[in-house]
Amino acid sequence: MAEPVLIAGPEDVAAGAAHLARVCPVWAGVLPELGELPLRRRDDGFPAIAQAVIGQQISIAAAGAIWARLDAAGMTEEATLRMATEDELRALGLSRPKARYLKGIADAGIDWIALREMPDDRAIATLTALPGIGVWTAEIYLMFALGRPDVLAAGDLALQEAARVMYDLPERPTPAALRRLAEPWAPWRAVAARGLWAYYRHAKGREGVT
Repeated sequence: MAEPVLIAGPEDVAAGAAHLARVCPVWAGVLPELGELPLRRRDDGFPAIAQAVIGQQISIAAAGAIWARLDAAGMTEEATLRMATEDELRALGLSRPKARYLKGIADAGIDWIALREMPDDRAIATLTALPGIGVWTAEIYLMFALGRPDVLAAGDLALQEAARVMYDLPERPTPAALRRLAEPWAPWRAVAARGLWAYYRHAKGREGVT
């Protein structure tokens, strides 16, 4: 099978799901229950990373409300964020650290177009050099904004919990343990992540990622 280039449409997610079912009997049993896995693509660039920062450690509903207020105030682009004060951003619902992170990212002058061509590890290193961006946020950006097919946000608690239940593990796997478990899923680990989030929603009745 040819190596995937990008996850661009539902057909790519379906190809990844078919691969998971072929290589793992657990996935083969679970995937029919989940139905069509979501694409979850978004445009790349500053707004995508800003949304990821806003969503850190808060609910999907709260993150959506804050983003809507920023959007209404015209505060979702780098140029406007550079000019905004922390107090203005806090008035729209951002915490002081997140206001500082977004201003710092806007000031960094990242070449978002060049990021599209970087290998996964280099793109993650570029993003994690920014204020407020850890590996989880960088990997979420690569998965959903850049469509990278083999990135797994192994630090995500919902993914870890879904893997624990799905594979009947004695405890929630650490990020390192989840990466080891995921090795056979390559080169479609980003589709496996979508499947684990869908399984988490199915098993727990709540969303695991924006």
